[in-house]
Amino acid sequence: MKLRVLYHGNCFDGVASAAVFTKFYLTKINTNDVQVEYRPMMHLPNNLFDYSALSDEGENAIVDFKYCADERVTWWFDHHQSAFLSEADKEHFLADKSGRKFLDVNSKSCCEFIARIAKEKFGFEDESLKELIHWAHIIDEAMYESAAQCVELKAPALQLMQVIEEEKDAKFVEEIIRELTTKSIEEIVASEKIQQKLKPILEKHWKVLEIMKHKAMYSRGVVHFDLIDEGIEGYNKFIPYYICPRATYSVSITKSKFRVKISVGSNPWAPRPRQHNIAEICEQYGGGGHAVVGAVSLPPEDVEIGRKYMKEIIEKLQFDEN
Repeated sequence: MKLRVLYHGNCFDGVASAAVFTKFYLTKINTNDVQVEYRPMMHLPNNLFDYSALSDEGENAIVDFKYCADERVTWWFDHHQSAFLSEADKEHFLADKSGRKFLDVNSKSCCEFIARIAKEKFGFEDESLKELIHWAHIIDEAMYESAAQCVELKAPALQLMQVIEEEKDAKFVEEIIRELTTKSIEEIVASEKIQQKLKPILEKHWKVLEIMKHKAMYSRGVVHFDLIDEGIEGYNKFIPYYICPRATYSVSITKSKFRVKISVGSNPWAPRPRQHNIAEICEQYGGGGHAVVGAVSLPPEDVEIGRKYMKEIIEKLQFDEN
């Protein structure tokens, strides 16, 4: 028997969701000899779903990622407002009678949502997963004490978050998922293999912080960064508020081999609270996300289109400070 788990790649909540679902599935659903595989899913340009990631054998489970109206998908858990690519996908979900596909846009993390459904509907609860669920909840909902807590990265869970967000080798992340079903976060982070990854990641993190300090531009509640020429593909999403505490919103544009990405976020500690639903704004450009954070993905050649969209998004978010 095979189980393939498709999870939101380079995301702590996605990885945690995969680990919690795996433990639940192997404990309550199928205790036989199950071969578990993992596939990281990324938000592709034009909001497409990569159907080739689905297995033709056994079961497919999607966690912390958009809905797929494919009969090969047997399990689905998500908490994103932009969970459906089309109205047809939404109707497919609403017509599903399997009792194995779940959505809760009010859940702070998909990991917590899976654990809650597993307990309420299937009678599964595992004390050893509580720390992981706790941190997934904090990280995905940005329930930090301050921007400094998540930028200075002193907690083991936040260090593991950085490794997960930076790691390009899906097999290495798969090892982390498997270990999270049997080990504590502290044990995993203390391992030599994680420490070897972590050292250069932290060095890069502090360099990126310095670059972003110089690139930051602030106007009417929004701090923004064009990081394409610097070759920065990603960064700790709380750096903007560490640099510019007065900002209510942050907008950035980055480029990787497979996409141009516009990232939009809101500052949990802003002196002036968020007034916009960021998911709704990103949806206008083919993206999505949550009310507090979202993104738009474009083909890698569409740099200037991305810059145009970024400018428009900034204008939508700006407010009069007088």
